[in-house]
Amino acid sequence: MRGSVYYQSAELAKAIFVAGAKKKDRIDPTHSHYQAVASYKTMETYRSVWNNFFDYLAEHFKLKNCELITAEHVQAYIEYKIEYYPSKQYLEKITAALGKLETAFNKYSNTKYSNNPISYDFRIRQDILDQARDLKLVANNYKNRVYQNPQEIIGNLSTLEHKLAVTIQLEGGARSEGVTLIRKEQLKGYKTDEISNKQVGVIETKEKGGKVGDVLLSPKIYKQLEDYFIHSKTTVFKIRYQDYVDDIRETCKKLNIDPKGSHGFRWTFAQNRVREYQKHGYSYEQALQGVSWEMKHFRASITEHYLGG
Repeated sequence: MRGSVYYQSAELAKAIFVAGAKKKDRIDPTHSHYQAVASYKTMETYRSVWNNFFDYLAEHFKLKNCELITAEHVQAYIEYKIEYYPSKQYLEKITAALGKLETAFNKYSNTKYSNNPISYDFRIRQDILDQARDLKLVANNYKNRVYQNPQEIIGNLSTLEHKLAVTIQLEGGARSEGVTLIRKEQLKGYKTDEISNKQVGVIETKEKGGKVGDVLLSPKIYKQLEDYFIHSKTTVFKIRYQDYVDDIRETCKKLNIDPKGSHGFRWTFAQNRVREYQKHGYSYEQALQGVSWEMKHFRASITEHYLGG
């Protein structure tokens, strides 16, 4: 499908919107109005999520034809939203809208490609929602996820591997997938940080959307990672994600600190790094954009989310 985000979402909306359709018909699998949307307001809400989803795919995956969307794209988008610690209600709205998007795609495909329709299956959205609830990755309302005393948490984690992974998130702003699996060849040696003019160690990571970029670490932590590979006689640093987040959560509870997940350290990085930029003469706007790029985003406004409360 060609056209703007708004055109494509409008075409899909036509496949499921039936103004005033009766409820008994919308729940009857034999009726033509089955799974239709009858409310203008509800349809508008769904389209708002679809438009945001399509914009995300264009930015992160360079995907502009919505018919090429797969379950993997749905998974990446929902996990991207979870990164910002959304309210439970907001995440439920997103997953509901993506469920209706699946319905719209299948109806649209059945009409456009009647002889050989494309089948869409976005059931993974419910699995991710359930997991987010279980791991308490959603809030009852918006809250800032910055840790005020991250070193206290790090010092009390149960394993050296978890301490190292958390510190890499705190110092370099990496996502959890960037620290739960690190291969030796990702270590790129030392360089001078262009912002602070300090020597830093460099890890090259590939995270959501296939974005490749550098994670900058203090020489002390970079050396610890180098030593890990030497002493363990392995080429892979790997920890189990659920054990990692469980350790962070339980440690926070013992210390009477509100658990904010592993991404809380990424939030803390964002605030610290913006201050680092400003300390060395960069404007607030330049700092926002620079930190956004370091965190493998494009728009400066994304960084502001980490700074808000």
